[in-house]
Amino acid sequence: MSSLCAQISLGEGLITAGAQLVELDLSDNAFGPDGVRGFEALLKSSTCFTLHELKLNNCGMGVGGGKILAAALTECHRKSSAQGKPLALKVFMAGRNRLENDGATALAEAFGIIGTLEEVHMPQNGINHPGVTALAQAFAINPLLRVINLNDNTFTEKGAVAMAKTLKALRQVEVINFGDCLVRSKGAVAIADAVHGGLPKLKELNLSFGEIKRDAALSVAEAVADKVELEKLDLNGNNLGEEGCEQLQEVLDGFNMAKVLASLSDDEGEDDEDEDEDEEEEEEEEEEPQPGEQRERPTAPPRKMLDPDGGEPAPVLSSPPPADVSTFLAFPSPEKLLRLGPKSSVLIAQQTDTSDPEKVVSAFLKVSSVFKDEATVRSAVQDAVDTLMKKAFSSSSFNSNAFLTRLLIHMGLLKSEDKIKAIANLYGPLMALNHMVQQEYFPKALAPLLLAFVTKPNGALESCSFARHNLLQTLYKV
Repeated sequence: MSSLCAQISLGEGLITAGAQLVELDLSDNAFGPDGVRGFEALLKSSTCFTLHELKLNNCGMGVGGGKILAAALTECHRKSSAQGKPLALKVFMAGRNRLENDGATALAEAFGIIGTLEEVHMPQNGINHPGVTALAQAFAINPLLRVINLNDNTFTEKGAVAMAKTLKALRQVEVINFGDCLVRSKGAVAIADAVHGGLPKLKELNLSFGEIKRDAALSVAEAVADKVELEKLDLNGNNLGEEGCEQLQEVLDGFNMAKVLASLSDDEGEDDEDEDEDEEEEEEEEEEPQPGEQRERPTAPPRKMLDPDGGEPAPVLSSPPPADVSTFLAFPSPEKLLRLGPKSSVLIAQQTDTSDPEKVVSAFLKVSSVFKDEATVRSAVQDAVDTLMKKAFSSSSFNSNAFLTRLLIHMGLLKSEDKIKAIANLYGPLMALNHMVQQEYFPKALAPLLLAFVTKPNGALESCSFARHNLLQTLYKV
């Protein structure tokens, strides 16, 4: 019997038996990308609604298999949530699977939806900084993470800095394995900064074989000074040199932590200047494909893009409809909002069923779509957003997470199986969100999730670089 048939038969048997799986381990089976389809139906079934551990090490899934797996996990979460018991996956293992960037990014989207992960093991998967960054953003939405093992992937500085930002937001992490990940010196310094400012439960930090130089390694050592639970610090195979190794041991000895330092027997010695130049050139080459800086310089285009939108409803206004909320919500425009008068915000909130996240999202987007930098319009939009969202968030029955998820879907920042057409212009919603997240009524727990998706590469976001930049700056301060 082929591997695929065997997996299908196994899945069908478990489903028929009405099993409730807590752990599924299919490691070390070379079923490849197509083989993932063999247990796809099983993962989507109620048998896996109770799944806590999924182990798929060394299965050759590849990019295609990773995408199929991600979609199946997302569907499992959707179906289980509909029954009131969302999938609460705790342990995910998929080492040595050649997932690469696309497979890792697909899984990252699933991880961001699940949100309950405690351990993630994805070593040796050929993941570079785009995939690492996507995973970092997903990890930020999994506050219970204790173990992060991405050994033997390729972070470079970009991936390491992205992961460091996430580490600052996590409090339960005990084990970090970024060995053989080429974090380099700048990446190591960023991670050291994250360690210094948080991670109170850290027990193991592996930054071995990462082309880290002496000063950066010393920064890492200094960062663990107050980590009372630390058991192992691995900086072997880097570029410290004999003197650097001695200094590292001295620094840790000063904290009475010399015993946590792993062997430095494979130290590569100090780099010469030519190698430093090579590293800088390589990092510059990595920067070239990113057009972000060019797009962010002109801040005027987003506003110009909004002006035509603001003028589009003119034909409707040529035969003025009654100044009521229904008309505004049906065909929103700045003029209609202003014509509602000083009570516009209260009227819009009263007209909206704030117990329904989907209806709140719809109202929010219609109000924010008319945003303009003109003071009167800006103030009217912000007042309406404040009244609407304060009413919604203050209700004990309102699902804040569902609201943000649906909002991200309608903005085209989160994929959904529902056939929802994303709004074309994100400038107004981004500016309204920038105002909303600064208010007391906004649940601060939603900020990391919003940050993760606004940070992701997206053409619609890049065309509104001014508004996106403002929102990102605000979110980093929340």
